[in-house]
Amino acid sequence: MKKFLLFIAGLVALGILLANLGPMVLLGVSVWLLYVVFKQFMKTDSTAGKIAWIIAGLIILSVAVSNVFAVIGLVAAYGLYLIYKNWTSQKEAAVSKSDDPFTNFEKQWAEMNK
Repeated sequence: MKKFLLFIAGLVALGILLANLGPMVLLGVSVWLLYVVFKQFMKTDSTAGKIAWIIAGLIILSVAVSNVFAVIGLVAAYGLYLIYKNWTSQKEAAVSKSDDPFTNFEKQWAEMNK
């Protein structure tokens, strides 16, 4: 039952991730462009150039703010990672200490087959 619920949660997270893939790309590109605009703004010495870079930065900032809901896609990607990590982990059964030779043989056999 646990694997089934993990599978359903994985499908939901994958759907959310795919639905927000476009806005995630636009958010990444706009943040990168804001970085480029800031670097160019710092290099420019003229007042007209600084005003032009500020206007360009405000336009790009509006694109970034309009795609801020793409963070939901990032959360879905992280959730998908956690689901995958939980799916592949194997919990070992608790082994009780026993002096029975057959139990010890089974434990050693299981360790050899790993």
